[in-house]
Amino acid sequence: MNIKSTFLILLVLIIALPDIDINAQTDNTFTPYGKPLVLVFSDLNASFNKNGNSKAFEITRAYLGYEYFFSKNISSRVNIDVGDPGVGKLQMTAYIKNAFVQYKKNGLSVRFGMFGTDQYNLQEKQWGYRYIYKSFQDAYNFGPSADLGAGVEYTPAKIISFDLSVLNGEGYKKLQSDSTFKATFGLTIRPFDGFVLRGYYDMMKHNYNQTSLALFAGYSYKDFKAGIEYNNQKNNGMINNHDFSGVSFYSSIALDKKFTVFARYDDLWSTTLADQTNPWNYNKDGQLFMGGFDYSPTPGVKIAPNFQGWSPNDKSKSFTTTIALNIEIKF
Repeated sequence: MNIKSTFLILLVLIIALPDIDINAQTDNTFTPYGKPLVLVFSDLNASFNKNGNSKAFEITRAYLGYEYFFSKNISSRVNIDVGDPGVGKLQMTAYIKNAFVQYKKNGLSVRFGMFGTDQYNLQEKQWGYRYIYKSFQDAYNFGPSADLGAGVEYTPAKIISFDLSVLNGEGYKKLQSDSTFKATFGLTIRPFDGFVLRGYYDMMKHNYNQTSLALFAGYSYKDFKAGIEYNNQKNNGMINNHDFSGVSFYSSIALDKKFTVFARYDDLWSTTLADQTNPWNYNKDGQLFMGGFDYSPTPGVKIAPNFQGWSPNDKSKSFTTTIALNIEIKF
């Protein structure tokens, strides 16, 4: 499926939206309302390897937004992402993370504008600890968490849903206008309660097409949940043969209403170019080991003492141990 045909399918679905009429806007049984959105990530950490030690206290992310419901089916959200860019002398930078209008009714959802992508949204929810560490595809730059475009999700039955989108492809930090777009397709199946399977594919067409494939399985039962995912991207950054792949395993179990123990393992690897000795992403390839517990003393506040270990594939670099205390504040 090329980008043109994907766009045409998306356009047909949008034109076919049912029951968007004046009566939906003037329903006397509904009162429009809005609510603020605030989410803050902070941490205290210390890292150790053979090159030395480092310590830091950080506010890594602050999301400030507002969501407004015009009717039962139409809503809008604007969200500002304030974060540490990690480069140069800048301390914090702000971006528009979300700015979209959404229509939802009878299993159909349509979004226009800057919205969260479907590439790894489900995996991030299953992982459940975004305030501690990004999910696999987000952490290793397989794609942006939000982008500009249009997207459709349709759930014809409880066990299955489809999602389709046409995006700018640059993410929410780069809104340049060009002729390169990203077309995405996802299929989610829930064969029985607690079990979910998902397949996802996207393509950015250029001199060298960048394509992404993600396969995911998740399971939740009472106080236990787990997830496993495989991810592959060919021609990363639309550079020929810059392919990389990886797997991620994670699980958690709640000991009571306030305490949850979690663990995670990632493995990232890349291909070796014909004229090279080491893989093209060699200095970033490696394995992540993580474990800790999440404590919520009151709704809206989470605290997580945790261990993180990074074992680089480049054996000239040493194993890095990080002891961290992560905090989430949400209201």
